[in-house]
Amino acid sequence: MKLSGRLQRISEFVTKGNILADIGTDHGYIPIYLVENKVVPYAYACDVKEGPLERAREHIAEHKLEDKIRLRLSNGLEKLEKSEADTILIAGMGGELIIDILKSGKEVLDTAKELIVSPHSEINLVRKYLNSEKYILVEEDMIKDAGKYYVIMKWVKGEDDSFTEDFSECELLYGKILLRKKNPVLSEYLNNEKNNYYKILSLLDREGKSDVILKKDSIKKRLLTIEEALCFYN
Repeated sequence: MKLSGRLQRISEFVTKGNILADIGTDHGYIPIYLVENKVVPYAYACDVKEGPLERAREHIAEHKLEDKIRLRLSNGLEKLEKSEADTILIAGMGGELIIDILKSGKEVLDTAKELIVSPHSEINLVRKYLNSEKYILVEEDMIKDAGKYYVIMKWVKGEDDSFTEDFSECELLYGKILLRKKNPVLSEYLNNEKNNYYKILSLLDREGKSDVILKKDSIKKRLLTIEEALCFYN
């Protein structure tokens, strides 16, 4: 099976030999790819809706992997047992929904070896939450696929419950590892975001509404954070 650029990069984050639980599996492409290529020996394809699970079932059958991939109708992690999966993968959802899933499935999550997340929004909130829960960020990437930007992160549970890593506001927004490694896609994203914010400021300057000052102050604050991030590339 050939994956899109985004799904391919996500699949590369999964540790070889682990049992995978793909939460929000949709078509089941990642479990199929990883089992078919012998990256994982077994996988759970979970989704909250019957429709996506039925599509996944059809694709799994096409690849004759019914004995290696088990389907679960599950709201987040609720239908997974403790220690049933080594890798928990949650991708293609907003950050707030991902956090809700993590909170609800904490007991299952605590028994997994690694967590891979790729939020479509509120990435900073996901980073902040996982750090507060004593997770350690071990791998991070940003890619561009079909004109859209995606961040992928791998976290592992820290062994010391007293451990807390410091994240600046800039690192929460744009990624500590991405910045340290001078990720080229992030650089492109930052420059695009900078240009877009300046365009918005220009438009706001023409308006006389009472809330414009608050909007401008918020944008100027974000621009300072973007400049701080761009300093990593100088």
